[in-house]
Amino acid sequence: MRPLHLLPRWFDLLPPGVCNLLNPAAIYANNEISLGDVEIYGFDYDYTLAQYSNLLHSMIFDTARDILIEQFKYPEGLGKYDYIPGFAIRGLHYDVQKSLLMKIDAFHYVQLGTAYRGLKPVPDEELIELYGGTQHIPLYQMSDFYGKGPSLKQFMDIFSLPEMTLLSSVIDYFITHGIEFDQVHLYKDISDAIKDVHVKGVMYKWIEKDLEKYILHGDEIYAVLNRLVNHNKKLFLITNSPFSFVDKGMKHMVGKNWRDLFDMVIVQADKPNFFTDRRKPFRKLDDKGSLQWDKISQLEKGKIYKEGNLFDFLRLTGWRGSKVLYFGDHLYSDLADLMLRHGWRTGAIVPELETEIRIINTEQYMHSLTWQQALTGLLERMQMYQDAESKQVLLEWMKERQEIRSLTKNLFNPQFGSIFRTFHNPTYFSRRLVRFSDIYMASISCLLNYDVNFTFYPRRTPLQHEAPLWMDQLCTGCMKTPFLEEMVHIR
Repeated sequence: MRPLHLLPRWFDLLPPGVCNLLNPAAIYANNEISLGDVEIYGFDYDYTLAQYSNLLHSMIFDTARDILIEQFKYPEGLGKYDYIPGFAIRGLHYDVQKSLLMKIDAFHYVQLGTAYRGLKPVPDEELIELYGGTQHIPLYQMSDFYGKGPSLKQFMDIFSLPEMTLLSSVIDYFITHGIEFDQVHLYKDISDAIKDVHVKGVMYKWIEKDLEKYILHGDEIYAVLNRLVNHNKKLFLITNSPFSFVDKGMKHMVGKNWRDLFDMVIVQADKPNFFTDRRKPFRKLDDKGSLQWDKISQLEKGKIYKEGNLFDFLRLTGWRGSKVLYFGDHLYSDLADLMLRHGWRTGAIVPELETEIRIINTEQYMHSLTWQQALTGLLERMQMYQDAESKQVLLEWMKERQEIRSLTKNLFNPQFGSIFRTFHNPTYFSRRLVRFSDIYMASISCLLNYDVNFTFYPRRTPLQHEAPLWMDQLCTGCMKTPFLEEMVHIR
């Protein structure tokens, strides 16, 4: 076996031009879907049509923290904690009984090095001991259909980033000061404090006061909606937000006549219950947002409706099956029921995709990934050599591989890494993304890069028993990926 220093390094393996192949403005397909077959486009509002700046997270954190202190009588020392941008990522799980925030992969294994109690990492040995000698979390503990298991909660909402950071900060304070606390009560109190920020309308007032400061990409949203209408597509909006808030935001992004673009507008829908509960009928609002008393027997263009349910929506519109494409940012509340129970096509809005692709396109990432893949191949093929010298080389390769894996993880987020990967496996978030969305993208504005009749074809990737037919060097650019070069030129 050749000594480590005689092997080719990443700069020998990485062909020129392999970086910058992925485009942050592209749309990625999990399932084949032709936009030519889509007649009706539906949208969520928050983080789908309206993208918010990260300034909002600090405001949510500060306000919920103050609610804990002033209303829940938590220690005033918590006031010294500020929001930590980039501490948490979306898709993490929280074990309520163990006070652990952690990243779990598609096979229900905790990624070592990504378990935190408070603001400090939990050693791998302690984590494994806490779960009975394994990193695996049993299915019954993981989550129900909406990510809420008996002992684990999955944070799938972009608004949950300040909640996870507040949760970690409060636990950090109690542990640092030796204060005993009940894990269940603490989690519920923080959840309730965060909920108050949304339910009592505090967050809405911040955004309404300075729309320019908080809302991003407004002009592009107008371009998307106007283009669809000009191609005779029907549009509808289903959101949990109140009408006055949506109205101000849409006027800012689209213009005062924004409602003319939509065939249906439904506010305070109470998703995901809107998709599963038949009991709430629709109510009509007047132009000022006041409730009307009349029974709803049809959904009229230009009118505003509150609450309701999908079953009445389907009955009154006849909009069924794959001719409907609905976009949302929350995989559970927005997309899961629509895809699995009602057969609509779905599009996931994943703002983090843009940042992650830009990282993937860096030479540092490509160099790390290429050498990591090379080391993995060497370990697999050379493990048959069992003499002392070969074993030593194998140990060195394993150590270097682990170091590179950690380095690659840290490029995305020092605590938890990428929202899409746990080293070589997809994350639990990725698994749900693939399951509940036909296509996914960083922003609705990505639709501007494609013809209204464009067909998205998912890339054929190898099953493990097919992998030998594919070249190991695929990731290094030695095997050409069809159409990838053309995708670079999108915007």
